[in-house]
Amino acid sequence: MRVFVLNKRGKPLMPCSPAKARHLLKEKKAIVVRRTPFTIQLTIATGESKQPVSLGVDAGYKYVGLSASTEKAELYASEVELRQGITDLLSARRALRRARRNRKTRYRAPRFDNRIRTKRKGWLAPSVENRINAHLSRIETVLRMLPVTKITVETASFDMQLLKDPDISGKEYQEGEQLGFWNVREYVLFRDGHVCQHCHGRLKDPVLNVHHLKSRRTGGDSPGNLITLCETCHKALHRGEITLKAKRGQSFRAETFMGIMRREVLDRLKASHPKLEVQNTYGYRTKHARISNGIAKSHCADAFCIAGNLGAKRLGEFLFQKQTRRNNRQIHKLSILKGSLRKRNQAPFEVKGFRLFDKVAYQGEEGFIFGRRSSGFFDIRRLDGTRISAGINYKKLRLLEKRRTYLPEIRTAVARRPRPEGRGLRA
Repeated sequence: MRVFVLNKRGKPLMPCSPAKARHLLKEKKAIVVRRTPFTIQLTIATGESKQPVSLGVDAGYKYVGLSASTEKAELYASEVELRQGITDLLSARRALRRARRNRKTRYRAPRFDNRIRTKRKGWLAPSVENRINAHLSRIETVLRMLPVTKITVETASFDMQLLKDPDISGKEYQEGEQLGFWNVREYVLFRDGHVCQHCHGRLKDPVLNVHHLKSRRTGGDSPGNLITLCETCHKALHRGEITLKAKRGQSFRAETFMGIMRREVLDRLKASHPKLEVQNTYGYRTKHARISNGIAKSHCADAFCIAGNLGAKRLGEFLFQKQTRRNNRQIHKLSILKGSLRKRNQAPFEVKGFRLFDKVAYQGEEGFIFGRRSSGFFDIRRLDGTRISAGINYKKLRLLEKRRTYLPEIRTAVARRPRPEGRGLRA
């Protein structure tokens, strides 16, 4: 990967080769700013010749692809894996807060008007806001390393009802599956024929319950997550005596997020960078460009096609980044140990001079600290889960980089896919 260069004032210049960077560092004309991706800052004033740089952004629910290129060469390629456990953490926090208030302030008056969504226009759920901020954060990082002149973001909108029913049309869009029913429970009972879906009425239990196939805090109250069970089977299920074969229906969480963020990211980029050219594109254009140029499918490849410089020479590697949790303020574990003791959930800030997710080197291999023990033996792994050592002494480790919110790792890019013969593509 190329070496990114900043001028004396910290503004981005065009990247240089590793050989030129070595000469600048050896002659004390530059200093190292960041190790991954390798970035230097000049200590002398130089001319600033720049080229038009286009940045392509493949927005997504779980992964984000980024690629910056000129007409001749790709300068930067990155793939970011976003956090997926925010909904679980928010739900756990809500449950703990409600239990605490019930114990401490049992007669506390309800305060429905104090919610932030009633005070601020444009409020978004924290899980959605985090992903949008992650997109903007990664884009800002590229803008601080390269003199980008144009940003292109791939957006998409999904027809949820068409995904559920491919034959829907006309006024059927106004007549959903729950039309004519008082609530979701009544619809689910009708859909299942008022019969237990496990014993199918063999136990003769007249009391019917509606069960969540997946936890309500993560699966929601949609009909696809609900099933009819008699009370006998329902209690046996929660005791762990039986298991259900039914699975949760299709979830449209990712599609919903893309529908929310498609305009939000563009609007925020235009507001924060009015001098840059910010535009959007669509998935069918990206797919056509990728297939017609014989490029293998990946998030970085999509971002390269979105940038628009299809004749540029691609990089042989890309920067993989994994988003991690920055803070954990939970004091104790939820499970109570013997003696009515709660184990502390917060580990020490540093153990033998190392923090969690610090990047270290061990016997020529680079990895991250995924687990620490007070004795000084650590669990070292790569970001894909490959374990380098389950328990290595801290004296044998060499610190490379302090932990950050986004853990960086250089990976080899996917090879070019051969173009199929005898098959044409229509524009």
